[in-house]
Amino acid sequence: MRVLGIDPGSRLTGWGVVEARGGGFRHLASGTIVLAPAGDLGARLARLHAECLRLIAAWEPAAVVLERAFVARNVQSAFRLGEARGAVLAAAGAAGAVMAEYAPASVKLATVGFGQADKRAMGRGVALRLGLARPPAPDAADALALALCHLHRAPLAARVARALAAGAPA
Repeated sequence: MRVLGIDPGSRLTGWGVVEARGGGFRHLASGTIVLAPAGDLGARLARLHAECLRLIAAWEPAAVVLERAFVARNVQSAFRLGEARGAVLAAAGAAGAVMAEYAPASVKLATVGFGQADKRAMGRGVALRLGLARPPAPDAADALALALCHLHRAPLAARVARALAAGAPA
């Protein structure tokens, strides 16, 4: 199973592709989409949308995974994050991709075993889990962590869904 994790931001959007194969995980690619800090918001969001469409077409993931929205202290930052998330969600929807979202603490717990892990711990944990020589850039590390989280949780969620569909008690 191949998964594309995307960590949207108004200036930096991390992305990472991870594949589960033979009981392990393999890093296929990752990077950061850098948007201009100023200028026309519509043009920046259109570029983010186009880049996400390109990534989905290139990697053909079984799922696209984002971090579940959270309430930020800074209202302006929350709006900007929501706009970036919207561009990513629209791209995934336009591509017909299966979507999944996870809370930040769940991603951290699945990646490093501690729901309050900081950026540095997440980078090291992702590098260790994927056999990378050094931690990826923070935004890419977050995106890879999202993909890893989904690869851990998707098999269990599928089993539960099958059991419920078959009439097994919840």
